Amino acid sequence: MFILKDKRLNALIEAGLMLKRLLDEYKSGNYRSGYLHEILEQSAIENPWFTGENVLHALDGIVNDLSAETLQKWAGQYPELNIENPGKEIGVIMAGNIPLVGWRDMLCILLSGNRLRAKLSSKDKVLMKFISSLIISSYPELEQNIYFEDEGLTHFDAIIATGSNNSARYFDYYFGKYPHIIRKNRNSIAVIGKDEPVFHLELLARDIFTYFGLGCRNVSKIYVPEGYNFDSFFNAMEAYRFVINHNKYANNYEYNKAIYLVNRQEHLDNGFLLLTENQGLSSPVGVLYYEYYNDSRQIAYLIESQINNIQCVVSLQPYLNNSINFGSSQMPGLDDYADNADVLKFLINLQ
Repeated sequence: MFILKDKRLNALIEAGLMLKRLLDEYKSGNYRSGYLHEILEQSAIENPWFTGENVLHALDGIVNDLSAETLQKWAGQYPELNIENPGKEIGVIMAGNIPLVGWRDMLCILLSGNRLRAKLSSKDKVLMKFISSLIISSYPELEQNIYFEDEGLTHFDAIIATGSNNSARYFDYYFGKYPHIIRKNRNSIAVIGKDEPVFHLELLARDIFTYFGLGCRNVSKIYVPEGYNFDSFFNAMEAYRFVINHNKYANNYEYNKAIYLVNRQEHLDNGFLLLTENQGLSSPVGVLYYEYYNDSRQIAYLIESQINNIQCVVSLQPYLNNSINFGSSQMPGLDDYADNADVLKFLINLQ
């Protein structure tokens, strides 16, 4: 049964208000049922990387996505949403590297009037089911548009899949004959200027350490001017020293440190983050790659040559087009589509 666009919008906005109330109660310490507290505990058991702080950051992002102003402004860019259609079955293979990483795909599918058939990551079932329960509570008719597969995906008209480069080849092989969006591994970078203000570097720490650096929008490599002094950079990172208290992060940090010491590989170490010079983009947890550059022409070329492997560029250098502000990489707008693939347009064009 087709659900009118305005009803879909209102249901999503109401779900956002419900989530905001739960968050406000939790953060004030005056929550009555402890429902959100239980969700946070269950998600941390399911995935130890999902600390309360990181899950709350993700939930705050969803509240912002579902605010009436944000949602209506975004939806207003797609006049085709007003056209009635019977909807299609959209299979989604969701990742579980950071909390609720599959949320935006769910949102696009529901807003477009299609039906979600999701294969949840075993590492992120609790939170995705929690969000879907809020949406269904706000408008029970939407329950028919949300289905979670326990086994493999079946009965779908199009596919959206997110995974590693290896899994992307698997997805291409099995799902290539269907309309699809298949996302591969990408990483984000930052370009630091010669006299970058300290407060920019302090914001950059957020881009590096949010979600322990596990997201594709986390900065995993920095480009610095030739002869750069890292003292101010390391001072700016100190606010995130607490990450070393997380067992899984500490294990990764210690493992990589041991490898560098045994191999006598040059690196910098502040006690919770390792920096090593490397031309690659994808650094391990607890490690940040860096590379020197000489001038704007060189750095622009380096970025362009790897653009298909880069999710976003954090910088305020005027010669870098489409870069974003320091501290904003894990606060994407609704039109900041992963891999630059406009999911909502893709879904609308299926009709």
